[in-house]
Parts: sequence; C-alpha cells; structure tokens
Amino acid sequence: MRRPKGIKTKKSVRKRFKITASGKVMTQRVGRRHLLSGKSAKRRRSLRESKEVHSTDVHRIKACLPWG
Repeated sequence: MRRPKGIKTKKSVRKRFKITASGKVMTQRVGRRHLLSGKSAKRRRSLRESKEVHSTDVHRIKACLPWG
C-alpha cells in the first residue's frame, strides 16, 4: 500500500505509546526513573506494568500515529 504524501508519524509519540492488536493504547507508568530507593519494593514492582491510556486521550494519540 502506498502512503499518501504529507502524513508523518510523530516520533516522540511513537517512543512513548504502543497500540495493541485489539487497538488499545498502552504506555509505561510514571515514577520509575529516579528516587527509587524511597519507594517500596511493592510499589516499584507495580510501576513495571504498562497501563492503558485514558479514553479521552486515545483519539489524540492515534492521530499522531497514522500507521499504527
């Protein structure tokens, strides 16, 4: 399939979000970059998991990822 000219993927969005096969938009949880020694092990484990993006933001993110 040929791509129409002018539609580009926002690279910053591509790095932060993933679209699943069923169409859900997933992202990593916040708070996992630094100051980890002050967080409990249980909290750090839960921060490993991905989470689904809120439904009000899905349309905006998918518009920046035209090719999935």
